[in-house]
Amino acid sequence: MAPATFGTRIFSDPSFGAFWILRIGFVLLPLLMGVDKFFNVMTYWPDYLAPWVLSLLPFSAATAMYLVGAVEIIAGIAIAIKPRYASYIVALWLLGIIVNLLLLGGVLDVALRDVGLLVAALALSRLAAEFDPPFGARQRKARTS
Repeated sequence: MAPATFGTRIFSDPSFGAFWILRIGFVLLPLLMGVDKFFNVMTYWPDYLAPWVLSLLPFSAATAMYLVGAVEIIAGIAIAIKPRYASYIVALWLLGIIVNLLLLGGVLDVALRDVGLLVAALALSRLAAEFDPPFGARQRKARTS
């Protein structure tokens, strides 16, 4: 029997399908949110920076959000390349966002939504352990064959 193609496997293997749903979501969402940090179309992002965080920075809230946007764009690209590792980084990033939002106050609903995203990032990391081989695994396997 021939091995399943990507198109058939994504629908026949629930774990594989879940891995790809989460992977695509965690590529597109950080890219979209990161780009919007530069344009403020969805909201005015500097308003989401806790005052105590701003007091620690040597630059404006707008500049901080440009840096946040750049990090989010890099995170989306990293998930596209290597979700096995990048999903843990995204989970830590989301934890930082959650702490900032809780300390900001008045946006508990957004913080709770981000808890859900953190849990999804951790689920992606577990699925990636199955479907995204470690760095060098393909080369080692090819050399031993």
